Amino acid sequence: MHRRFCFLFLLTFCSLLVLLIPALQSPEHHLDPPQPRPQNRSARPPHRGTSGETDQGATVRTQPLGLRPGDRLDLKDIFIAVKTTRKYHRSRLELLIQTWVSQAKEQTFIFTDGEDQELQGRTGTNIINTNCSAAHSRQALCCKMSVEYDRFIESHKKWFCHVDDDNYVILPGLRRLLSSYHHSQDVYLGRPSLDHPIQAADRVTGDGKVSVKFWFATGGAGFCISRGLALKMSPWASLGNFISTAEKIRLPDDCTIGFIIEALLDVPLTHSHLFHSHLENLQKLPVPTVLDQVTLSYGGYENRRNVVSLVGGFSLAEDPTRFKTVHCLLYPDTEWCPKSDPGAERKRNRHPAEPAASGARWKSSTKN
Repeated sequence: MHRRFCFLFLLTFCSLLVLLIPALQSPEHHLDPPQPRPQNRSARPPHRGTSGETDQGATVRTQPLGLRPGDRLDLKDIFIAVKTTRKYHRSRLELLIQTWVSQAKEQTFIFTDGEDQELQGRTGTNIINTNCSAAHSRQALCCKMSVEYDRFIESHKKWFCHVDDDNYVILPGLRRLLSSYHHSQDVYLGRPSLDHPIQAADRVTGDGKVSVKFWFATGGAGFCISRGLALKMSPWASLGNFISTAEKIRLPDDCTIGFIIEALLDVPLTHSHLFHSHLENLQKLPVPTVLDQVTLSYGGYENRRNVVSLVGGFSLAEDPTRFKTVHCLLYPDTEWCPKSDPGAERKRNRHPAEPAASGARWKSSTKN
């Protein structure tokens, strides 16, 4: 009887305790339930260049993407890759080494397909034998680009810029352009050779039944890629993967770069009219703006007269590419440049529409 009474008492006490606990608890602030993450529904921005033009032809006035006041970029932060072949070492490469490469020897790496110890020892330049084929084929071009990419990643530099052996790189213009962006952002700069995106079958992420459209910057004018973006390209570009990617889409090296960046990574090409190849009419480039560009080029055997129209201390016979003329206007103290009164030369050749205080500008002339 006593045990039954104790059991009933304990049961009653527990029941009362359960009922009283909520009332005895102090009110508390309950956490809000997790909110759904906002989705990015913004449309893909138009391709904008430094001139403010979009690929649809509209003109916009926008601040360059990624502009950060105070960003500082030194020439040593840029990896400049020059693609060439052994047979052009004398006819093309030596001109570059004599001109703009002489101002950026430590930053410039020349990728070729044959040994040239004599040229390397005489000039002190970084000449890299890729051991790729000397043929001007898709496979050979992609082989060299693969080596360029890997060497850039190893360099830990902030920017990767590729040019051909018929380009003059205006180093102040290149540094000024890249300083408008930040190397940690996704930046792909260059000039298309076409007025429309190209189309390719996607055999990389699919079976090739679906095609993709994308822009690419022509290697003939040069292009630049930020380190942040280059690192994201690694699955399709590093350690020989670039060659296999190019083979799957069956396109050349510069097209494959565009495919990886635009089609796979969904990063748009930033169109810039500061890059120039021999495919355009270079004589139409306004002379007062020549030294403000990033790259220049010249016509080949089929069109030797396709050069910028600059007047300087060299005749057209002495300087058929006009690269020496450009170089001496940029670096008049160069030992082999003609010595003259720079002030008198600038005053005599100044563009009529320019004020005298605007600096070094020269008029167009066909009499060389």
